[in-house]
Amino acid sequence: MTQPVIVWFRNDLRLTDHPALTAAAASGPILPLYILDDATPGRWRMGGASRWWLHGSLTALAGALKQKGGMLILRQGEAPKVLATLLDETKAAAIHVTRGYEPWEPGLEAAVSSLCKKRAVAFQTFSGRILFEPEAIVTGDGNPYRVFTPFWKACLAAPPPRAPLPVPKSMEFAGANSDTLASLGLSPTRPDWAGGLRETWQTGEAAAKARLHSFIDDHLAGYADNRSRLDRDATSRLSPHLHFGEVSPSEVWHAVTSAAAKADGKIDRGADAYLREIGWREFSYHLLAANPEMPSEPLRLEFAHFPWAKDKKALAAWRAGRTGYPIVDAAMRELWHTGFMPNRARMIVASFLVKHLLIPWQAGADWFLDTLVDADLANNSASWQWVAGCGADAAPYFRIFNPMLQGAKFDPAGDYVRHWVPELARLEGADIHAPWDVPPLALKSAGVVLGDTYPEPIVDHQAARKRALEAFATIRGS
Repeated sequence: MTQPVIVWFRNDLRLTDHPALTAAAASGPILPLYILDDATPGRWRMGGASRWWLHGSLTALAGALKQKGGMLILRQGEAPKVLATLLDETKAAAIHVTRGYEPWEPGLEAAVSSLCKKRAVAFQTFSGRILFEPEAIVTGDGNPYRVFTPFWKACLAAPPPRAPLPVPKSMEFAGANSDTLASLGLSPTRPDWAGGLRETWQTGEAAAKARLHSFIDDHLAGYADNRSRLDRDATSRLSPHLHFGEVSPSEVWHAVTSAAAKADGKIDRGADAYLREIGWREFSYHLLAANPEMPSEPLRLEFAHFPWAKDKKALAAWRAGRTGYPIVDAAMRELWHTGFMPNRARMIVASFLVKHLLIPWQAGADWFLDTLVDADLANNSASWQWVAGCGADAAPYFRIFNPMLQGAKFDPAGDYVRHWVPELARLEGADIHAPWDVPPLALKSAGVVLGDTYPEPIVDHQAARKRALEAFATIRGS
């Protein structure tokens, strides 16, 4: 029998548009492998919500492979050691893998490459997680971009992303001993806190495709106008599917551009706005590849001296959605229940944490990595640094969101807050965004007792804004 090729699945848990799988299928028997690796030095451990999603995604991938006659092999441990053992067991001729970009990936891939050289085994990496490889989109002097708009213009000027690959028509499989999915310990048991995730999401490649096409059919045309409205389900919600690779960015790109193309070859406003969001994801990966310290260190060096506050009580209130600012609390409670919040809500709560509370952005980024089902290290780090004012192409630090105005603009009737902060549900209209300004009789009629049924604001907006600007002044020009 021909020696098998190990297809090492990572954040590419699909069969469609999978170059590593396609190449392996053309060369002989495939041995599909997933390694739960919490031990590689420097690796950021997945949070609870991501681990829950991974359980479902692996279940779906295993089922898809079973329908094709194959079996997904599951192992745990440091990837190079696991692969060395599997090479001994199976005498595989090659390892195929999709390229990674996180800080530990160059060392990990180098270690596996060295292992393969010693064993006279081929090691091949393939693209598939982003649209353009980092070395393909650079400035005129050959450096990575640090500003989004020229970066995105360069992407649009480049040859378009390749067309998605179909699932290989014919696949022959090899087998090996496998751990059980349950033994990976990905799903919570006691307490089982994942009820809201199960209510909200379907995981796996089929669910990703269904979500992509329903978004295109129902929301793409109005995306430019509705994407920031928190009272409407107007976003794609594809981010966790993209993060785990249940759908490829190339597949998304081509589906969107094909659906939105006009007679003159251009695309409409909704598609253009959505593809810019895919572009920000792309930019984040390119930034991370060039700046591996980005998840923990500010890209603007002067922010290393920023006078952050240490306030465990305020951080706990923010995490729990008990800040006394309804739009902030609604978003944080949505996150805890569903593992998700829309991008506008993410900007609001991030601005509140780093500017109203002066709590370091890293604390917020860590919480998001633990609680988001789309906990993407590149996108999360770049976005938190953008809001904090310390990243590449960052928002000015003095841009401090007013939570009341944000609520009134993006949840004008208060429906989003009413859903996630039910103790305020009987307040009328936009009053819900500033309950402390509601007359006492109206509060009483709505059953609201500030400081009892709903917290008083933990900081005063104007005082917090003044404090934030004074803190920024200490590093300006440094």
